[in-house]
Amino acid sequence: MIRRRPRVRAAVSVALVLALAGLLFTASAELARGTQARHPQDLSQLVQAESDEVGRLQGQVDDLQGQVDTLSQAGSASIPTGDPKVMAPADVEAGLVPVTGGGLTVALSDAPQTGNYPPGITVDDLVVHQQDMQAVINALWAGGAEAMMLEDQRVTATTAFRCVGNVLSLGGRLYSPPFTVTAIGDPAAMRGALDASPQIAIYKQYVDAVDLGWKVTDKKSLDMPAASAATLEHATVPSGTDVFGSD
Repeated sequence: MIRRRPRVRAAVSVALVLALAGLLFTASAELARGTQARHPQDLSQLVQAESDEVGRLQGQVDDLQGQVDTLSQAGSASIPTGDPKVMAPADVEAGLVPVTGGGLTVALSDAPQTGNYPPGITVDDLVVHQQDMQAVINALWAGGAEAMMLEDQRVTATTAFRCVGNVLSLGGRLYSPPFTVTAIGDPAAMRGALDASPQIAIYKQYVDAVDLGWKVTDKKSLDMPAASAATLEHATVPSGTDVFGSD
């Protein structure tokens, strides 16, 4: 049970209590601000905080990669590089070098959330899904794409992405629709591969039914940066292996 304390020296006690309360309030406010900055209160804040941190670290990686490139160019050691005719396409496929060329873009976007839709249509039918973008990427590779980007990042054999709702997570960054896939190659061949894809044919049925976004645009010139790939730390070439296939 809570008991009242005797009011002895009331004025002094009240003043002292108020002063201490002010100090505690100030300290609590400062602590709360610091805690809130380090520990977001909901999932969206946490995702945004982690995304910002990834962006900051990616900037450091880019700076360090620039220093490595500068030092590599300044080195005088002669390192075997293999046949340029063989290595150049491999470098492009692996996303190790920036590339320029003609090609096309494919844009996918969500349908309006409200509309006069056919019976049985659900919210999931109105958004672009991971398998839709994967179908586009697979078809473009099959159509002879030589280099590709999803949003502003190069797509390689090691690229992984996923969708949560209508948010795309790629390379530690988050993207909202519309989503754009860019490919360098023969536009006619890649369009043919898109038209021949059964998965894309299903997507186009929903384009007609609920107005999902679908737009393919030929481009005379496209510029793609090199991929931000991690450096191998544990994988090595066995001793005595002829890396470049020389006789």
